[in-house]
Amino acid sequence: MSRVGNAPIEVIDQVTVDIAKNNLVTVKGPKGELTLQVDPELGVSIEDTTLTVTRPTDQKRHKALHGLYRSLLDNMVVGVSKGFTRELEVIGVGYRAAVQNGILELALGFSHPIYLVPPEGIDIQVDTKRGKNTFVIVSGASKQMVGQVAAKIRSLRPPEPYKGKGVRYVDEYVRRKAGKTAAK
Repeated sequence: MSRVGNAPIEVIDQVTVDIAKNNLVTVKGPKGELTLQVDPELGVSIEDTTLTVTRPTDQKRHKALHGLYRSLLDNMVVGVSKGFTRELEVIGVGYRAAVQNGILELALGFSHPIYLVPPEGIDIQVDTKRGKNTFVIVSGASKQMVGQVAAKIRSLRPPEPYKGKGVRYVDEYVRRKAGKTAAK
């Protein structure tokens, strides 16, 4: 029995959910609009302020899809109402980040700056209050897109294990290595 799939999704007042005939679910809210094509074998229904997902049988495939689509729909409802954020920290001498006209500019120790144009629906900011242009905040309504953009920024210069320089998530732990020892 899928415990995740059986949990109902509470829809708040500011969010509207539309279910089309072919299980195309559209969720609209103050942060944006998201759509998801739910598997046609599953049932999606909304009653008052509760969104539920049902499965036809107890087959292993249906159980897996049941929990998956329930989680995806819950993320959509949370995303259009509250939004998702992911914070990254740029660590290194001379490493910095700046946003100009919605384009992220990163200086990561290469001979040239790196420019990143965020996809539609994703907002990138640099928090200068905590440090000197070292905190990058990625936010948006889609949890998948926020995570993907944050992973792309991190992949430009992943943290290295000797000095810890690079781009890392704020809550990430980088295991450090000892390095070379002096010869006797």
